[in-house]
Amino acid sequence: MMVGMYRISEFAERIGRSPSTVRRWEREGRIVVRRTASGQRYFNDADVRRVLQPGFDEAARKTVVYCRVSSPGQKDDLASQITAMEEFCRRSVAP
Repeated sequence: MMVGMYRISEFAERIGRSPSTVRRWEREGRIVVRRTASGQRYFNDADVRRVLQPGFDEAARKTVVYCRVSSPGQKDDLASQITAMEEFCRRSVAP
């Protein structure tokens, strides 16, 4: 391929994602894929820049939190952890 044209694996490597993620984004309509005359997907430098821009993947990001204690006697600690994590999640999605 020419310089500035990337196969799916090359594109995925440049943007720090897996090829399966790139295929999923195509199915979801989040990216537009070009194809060669033989039907191979390809991407260019503009595609790389667009995906690497801040905010491209924000809608798909999720925050996962995990709270635990070691014994039943720490239930109050668990409730406190849950409250703190709920507040954290509320703040992280606020505009």
